[in-house]
Amino acid sequence: MEALEPSIGIIGGSGLYELEGIEQIEDRIIKTPFGDPSDTLIGGRLMGRKVWFLPRHGRGHRLLPTEINHRANIWALRSLNVRWLICVTAVGSLKAEYEPRDVLLPDQFFDRTSRRTEHTFFGGGIVGHVAFADPVSQGLREILRDSAVGKVSRVHDRGTYVNMDGPAFSTRAESLANRQLGFDVIGMTNLAEAKLAREAEIALATLAMITDYDCWKEEEEPVTAETVMGHLHANVSAAKQILAAAIPKIPTVPDWPEHCALDGAIMTPKALWPEQKKRALLPLLERFTSL
Repeated sequence: MEALEPSIGIIGGSGLYELEGIEQIEDRIIKTPFGDPSDTLIGGRLMGRKVWFLPRHGRGHRLLPTEINHRANIWALRSLNVRWLICVTAVGSLKAEYEPRDVLLPDQFFDRTSRRTEHTFFGGGIVGHVAFADPVSQGLREILRDSAVGKVSRVHDRGTYVNMDGPAFSTRAESLANRQLGFDVIGMTNLAEAKLAREAEIALATLAMITDYDCWKEEEEPVTAETVMGHLHANVSAAKQILAAAIPKIPTVPDWPEHCALDGAIMTPKALWPEQKKRALLPLLERFTSL
């Protein structure tokens, strides 16, 4: 494979790649063994660092949460040697103290999704079980925390993101149950990104932009798409400022624990790896195939 410098990925909405100071902007269409990514990847340089942007739902917001091809997205980023990944995402608040337009930096996830077989690169002859007790990169989360100070009204460090399927928002009963379980925010997309990034040995952290109170808070209007998009658009400027401050702080050498997540995780001996599957996972397994 082509030797590429370790780079930084950003998954989020359209417009985030318009960071002030971005230079040498290019588009890259990536074909993957898992199908097409959500959209063309947009590359550029900020303060000397290579950065790749991917709109999660496609430009123009064309994909439902359950239509997003997360494997293709993460494979495409890893094929470009992305080793740090910042996910910018809208979430609903499950606690009164987390208000719309606040930012929360999750350190845990709870899975309520139904398509878990699509949230792993393994299977088809190669079995892998990555450690996922701590699903978020502490180093990257701390960089986001420090970079967010002064950019938004309030930043909440740590919390549990519960991932539902969607596309409908929660019923009130579901929202109340998630509150009783102690979850902090709710969304429809980020857990799959975290699982696949760990398998791809990418350090991931999430910038969760709070847009609503889900529907548990009866004195508030239940969440609507209009409400979400209104708060999210208002937060785009803050997200850009946080990203611009965070990117120069990210190391240039990928030597964090997440960057060797596959050590001891692959159960199948190399001699038994099917050739087709090995080729499909080459961006993930290249350092093992050369041993």
